[in-house]
Amino acid sequence: MTTEEFRKHAHSLVDWMTNYLENVEDYPVLSSVKPGEIKAQFPKTYSEQSEDFSKIFKDFEDKIMPGITHWESPNFFAYFPASKSKASVLGEMLMSVLGTQGMVWLTSPAATELEDRMMEWMRDLLGLLKDWTGSIQDTASTGTLNALITAREKASNFQINENGFFRMPKYRIYASEQAHSSIDKNVKIAGFGSKNLVKIPVDEHFAMIPEKLEEKIQKDIDSGYEPLLVLGALGTTGTTAVDPLEEIGAIAKRYHLWFHVDAAYSGAALICPEHRWMSKGLELADSMVFNPHKWMFVNFDCSLYYVKEPDLLKQSYSITPEYLKTDADEEVNNYRDWHIQLGRRFRALKLWFVLREFGAKKLRTIINNHIEWAKCLEKEIKKSADFEMLAPVPVNLLCFRFNDGRMNEEDLNKFNEQLLKNVNATGKIFITHTKLNGKYTLRLVGGHPELTKGHLERAWGLIQEMAHKIEAKF
Repeated sequence: MTTEEFRKHAHSLVDWMTNYLENVEDYPVLSSVKPGEIKAQFPKTYSEQSEDFSKIFKDFEDKIMPGITHWESPNFFAYFPASKSKASVLGEMLMSVLGTQGMVWLTSPAATELEDRMMEWMRDLLGLLKDWTGSIQDTASTGTLNALITAREKASNFQINENGFFRMPKYRIYASEQAHSSIDKNVKIAGFGSKNLVKIPVDEHFAMIPEKLEEKIQKDIDSGYEPLLVLGALGTTGTTAVDPLEEIGAIAKRYHLWFHVDAAYSGAALICPEHRWMSKGLELADSMVFNPHKWMFVNFDCSLYYVKEPDLLKQSYSITPEYLKTDADEEVNNYRDWHIQLGRRFRALKLWFVLREFGAKKLRTIINNHIEWAKCLEKEIKKSADFEMLAPVPVNLLCFRFNDGRMNEEDLNKFNEQLLKNVNATGKIFITHTKLNGKYTLRLVGGHPELTKGHLERAWGLIQEMAHKIEAKF
């Protein structure tokens, strides 16, 4: 492809992207293709000859687009939003064309130094302590793995990195029953073993019970284990429940545990001072993770990992072969030492674009609106004779179900599962579910930057309409 051909196709793609953003609500939110349907449209082997770009793009439109679930739609209410913004897309375009490989300062000084500054901007915007520092990672899963490995090496005086787990203490990790599944995966990756992850019971609001945590820790000590790390959730995955961080932090300090806080989604609310009740006790943590690629309109992937003792993190990871040594190593951050990967994308660029194009005031307004509208819908659900809330609403996630008071629990679960399927089959919205105390629970969360209160009202109307259609046949 010549540069002139690139210019031509790039302009056409920008036009297509703009049209997509203008018309995304016209697409069915959830793809309706069957398993294997997309794959079957492609040849079983590659072509030896080059193909015209126009033909490739036509196949994209005809074969790829039908299999896309439209996360960019304001009617996407599933999981947690990963809603980008236009400024972020433009930043990502520049990242792609620059092809920056920011593994060390020398490979692109701007990539490192902008990241330095963005971590400071976000630290202050979130209301974190000034002595916290960190780097931009890919996902919260990586950030939590950083915490586990750093805690492991600190406790073993870096001997596990050197000699493995042979003759080492039997370490224990603690998290609530509602913690994100990445902690389960990471304890395996970090070598602790699944059986050494201790799940702590939660209260009626699905937040960790600190007294139960201390009981488990004391029992483990008496049984010859060595407590190592506790994870506190500033917004769990299932319900956005907020663990009592201050009490957990005090227990962690008393028993010398590393205290890591997962604020991957709900952390965005901390940019609004009125929502910082959630972060009470966060100052006691040793590390935390927050994802701007969820509710702060930076497209995936962009996750911020903050830590109080970065030297421990770097010592846990640092390996410096001759080909990576530079004259600037003592003066700069080489972020390859701050996580597992050597290679690094220039993620700070799109975060910078978003923070400047929106401004803190506009970001706060959008976050506050999302929370306010969720609270309004919570009131409507509570007023309904046929629906009930199943969890509190700390931010903008609603957990609820249909319940007309006439069915047993088994039938209610079947009914709500069918309701979810029927609602999603319309293509008008996309919601997901969880189970809370054995109850099949509908989850609805709106976090798109262009979300309106009307989107939520129409979603609620559709859910009610579909429920009553099923009720007539059930």
